[in-house]
Parts: sequence; C-alpha cells; structure tokens
Amino acid sequence: MVEQNEALLNTFDRIHAEYVLNPSKNEKEFNKVGLDVVDIVRFWERKLCSGMERGNNGVYSDKLADKFWNEVRNRYSHIDMVGVKSK
Repeated sequence: MVEQNEALLNTFDRIHAEYVLNPSKNEKEFNKVGLDVVDIVRFWERKLCSGMERGNNGVYSDKLADKFWNEVRNRYSHIDMVGVKSK
C-alpha cells in the first residue's frame, strides 16, 4: 500500500502534520487529500480481509481490520477527522 501510493502518502504526511498543529487553517486541503488516502486504506483493508470472511477464519476478519486501522492511526493520528467539518 505504501510503496504503490508513496507520493500521495508523503503529501498527506505534510498536510496531516500541519493539520495537527492548526486544524482550522488547512482543513479544506486535509479533507480533500485525506479522502483519497482513506479510499486507499479502505481498498487495502478490503483486499486484506475479504478472503478471510468467506473461509473458516471469518471470526478473525474484524480483529485484523481493527489492527490494520490501528497501524494507520499510528501514522496518522487524525485520520478519523477526514471529512468532518468543524466550526
């Protein structure tokens, strides 16, 4: 995931760091680029977990998805704020 989308993720690294420091200043750019990043993360989550749901290991699929998202949150602590509008 990281290797194939390195340019976008590096751009989002910079935007995310700025957003953490001053959320109101670059909220629009954070949401715009963040939506692309979230789409990529969801694509890879489905790719990782979809085969498990059909097999005998379906009970582990939710746990694996949670672990995957926790790793994403370790890199991007405010990823859950993408698309959220604040006043």
